[in-house]
Amino acid sequence: MNALKITAGLAIAAALLPFATHNPTHLNLAILVLMGAQLGVAWNLLGGYAGQVSLGHAAFYGLGAYTSTMLLLNFGVNPWLGMLLGGVTAAALSFLFGWSCFRLKGHYFAMATIAVAELVQIVFTNWDYAGSAVGLTIPMSSQGLGAMVFSDKAPYYWLALGLLVLTLAATLAVERSHIGYYLRAIKDEPDAARSIGINIARYKQIALGVSAFFTAMGGSLYAQKELYIDPVSVLGTGLSIKMALVSILGGVGTLLGPVVGAVVLTVIEELTRVVFGGSGRGTDTIIYAALIVAIAVFYPNGLLGWWRERRLSGHAQRDALHEEAAR
Repeated sequence: MNALKITAGLAIAAALLPFATHNPTHLNLAILVLMGAQLGVAWNLLGGYAGQVSLGHAAFYGLGAYTSTMLLLNFGVNPWLGMLLGGVTAAALSFLFGWSCFRLKGHYFAMATIAVAELVQIVFTNWDYAGSAVGLTIPMSSQGLGAMVFSDKAPYYWLALGLLVLTLAATLAVERSHIGYYLRAIKDEPDAARSIGINIARYKQIALGVSAFFTAMGGSLYAQKELYIDPVSVLGTGLSIKMALVSILGGVGTLLGPVVGAVVLTVIEELTRVVFGGSGRGTDTIIYAALIVAIAVFYPNGLLGWWRERRLSGHAQRDALHEEAAR
């Protein structure tokens, strides 16, 4: 009940934030948190529920960004439709992604996903039609909701919040369906799941397809917000690691774990940029590495798991004191 109240309170606070502040810096930080959370929730469908740790999800993110941007620049396709088509394209690519990587297990699978993402990055870096290494720029000739281009930050906040809510709703639907139960069985006891007739490859592929779809939509939103993309910004391995870390930091296999992880990680990143400024290049990687080590050693269940353990421990202590007092 307390968790439900906290969730409701956070949802109300998120909805009211743009009315509480008009500072572009604060709104931009909130947008980054929401976008990071959305990517973490999307990654969590595969990495958290199905237990398949992908370090190549930037391939889907970049594909979504490039698909919507190229359709807009070359064919005048509305970015809303481009975002949807980017998600569909990434979901289609996920079948090839899964076919090549699901044959492997454990760290071999993770390494294979990195290789596939690097291959995608190389293709776009050398593809002249996609702007090659220079990238693509979205013009501000038309603005408004239809063009998904705005002169202030607030509309991007609402778009990021809406996409996060949509991704959370899809995750909740999967979690409460038979697919969610199958995915948890595949993660915890794959041999037992196979023995009762669960098609492991099929349900892993379903999780990957849904995850890729929403990851690509996040990439499309990034392109519209920044109005510029290049292979480094939307296809880098560091981005894939960040998606995984957001979920791992908050708590894999939980609905709101990636949201908690995104808040903590984004704030740390922004504070680092403020402290180190331009001399802080490469500090993101150091932060990621340090957090991974810290989580593995001290909080293997993530921050949400740690909080739940604290609550259970507190309840146990209170029950023990009540019993002692009753004696």
